[in-house]
Amino acid sequence: MPNGLIAEDSLRVHPDGFALSLTLPWYRSLWLSSVSTLQVWIDGEQVPADDLRFELDGTSYALDELPEQSDTLWFLQRHPLLVAARETPITLGDAHEVTIFGMLRLPYMQIAPGEDGGPGMYVPNVVRQTLALTATDRDAAPPVQVSDVSPPPPATDADPFHLGLTLYSASAEFRAGWFDFDGLLDRVAELGIGPGIEIVASQVVPTYPVVGDDFVAQWRAAFDRHGFTASSFGANLDMGRRRDRDMTPDEEFEFSKLMFEGAKKLGFPLVRIQSAKPELLRRLLPIAERDNLTLAYEIHAPMGPNADPIMKVRETYAELDSPLLGFVADFSSTMHAMSPTLLRAVARAGLDDEAIDTLQRIWATDASMRERQEEFIGYLKGRDFDPGRLGAFAHLAFNMHGHVDPREWADIMPQIKHVHAKFYDIDESGEEPAIDYPEHVRVFVENGYRGYWSSEWEGHAFAELGEVDPLLLVRRQHDLIRSAMRAWQPA
Repeated sequence: MPNGLIAEDSLRVHPDGFALSLTLPWYRSLWLSSVSTLQVWIDGEQVPADDLRFELDGTSYALDELPEQSDTLWFLQRHPLLVAARETPITLGDAHEVTIFGMLRLPYMQIAPGEDGGPGMYVPNVVRQTLALTATDRDAAPPVQVSDVSPPPPATDADPFHLGLTLYSASAEFRAGWFDFDGLLDRVAELGIGPGIEIVASQVVPTYPVVGDDFVAQWRAAFDRHGFTASSFGANLDMGRRRDRDMTPDEEFEFSKLMFEGAKKLGFPLVRIQSAKPELLRRLLPIAERDNLTLAYEIHAPMGPNADPIMKVRETYAELDSPLLGFVADFSSTMHAMSPTLLRAVARAGLDDEAIDTLQRIWATDASMRERQEEFIGYLKGRDFDPGRLGAFAHLAFNMHGHVDPREWADIMPQIKHVHAKFYDIDESGEEPAIDYPEHVRVFVENGYRGYWSSEWEGHAFAELGEVDPLLLVRRQHDLIRSAMRAWQPA
């Protein structure tokens, strides 16, 4: 997914001067309070901040009002207008060079909590773009999808795992409006993917964090049409929703409770939780027990099952002693190399071969994520390379790619309730070049796992929109998983 606010069809005619149709530069919906900075230049001339207004769903905001909008959601599929006042409005077909600079913070990706009631530190996302654009009055048409795909082999009772996907795999296409929700599920069914469907609520629910009745009706109709099964409901915890402070414990509880209510409405048996704070889990467990919801904390890169923070979660689970508590195993934790998709993305952003080699060398060390980030950012600055040119990738390269031994999953296998079968690419030989899928299959089969493997293509974080068809890649990954699990034989 390009880290961009504007695209080829963004420059719009407007009676006040011109407008830019904005795309959210992330793969989940964010609160308007997440927007820290927006600056625009047209033909080399900066538009004064006072001449810019942000229009979303019929409401107009001055830029300095955005940090206060912690209750207003910029839904992933919304394309608000950034309106620029100008004495002479541009006209249809005019060509202009447009530069945009934006800074956002990701309210659920906390680096450090706030002190003395103040705001915490969150992963930033920095966007810089310069595009030659032609003024238009409509969105670009989506491309034609490949439909001539042979059906997959049917599942059998001997298959150790159920297969499915998280709709997160098609984040970029959903964000761009190539699919509405029904169209996305229709495409999944057309390719024979499933039956398990996982969602990230903050991505697909327009009224997030509340799951409304309209969405429930749409969801049930699609499931009846295609015979899907609800597998996992991904819940975020937007601790940094407000700019002046982090959520209080009561706010964390109430926000999480809304997620649970939404999962129950949609028929999910499992909620992927983002926080395993003991005091929060103690308050949430009675709700989970009432609604028969399994709560699974995601183990994600760069950590593995035996990392110190995960050991603390395991200790909390032992103390609470509930069969409803467990883990989501995310295979980003257990990679043996950095994804070629990521390496291509940072090369496009300006990293030369030496810098890419240095990035991989630092990644492969046993230093902490923070230490590796700081070492790499220091290296870039030492070469007079602005890390901001990489957007969030200078951070995400390390917290999205871990190199834990996959055999460590065996240490917690009875508590693994769901699997994120993370992948970034499938090469010409049908393999994932950075994740050893046959080895992961062996570890999970030998240690008795029998739940869902939910395919999660995260190449959208690095690939350009339209560079690949992610759902076709999911089909190819399912072929890889089926081949590995059907070839596996007990010793």
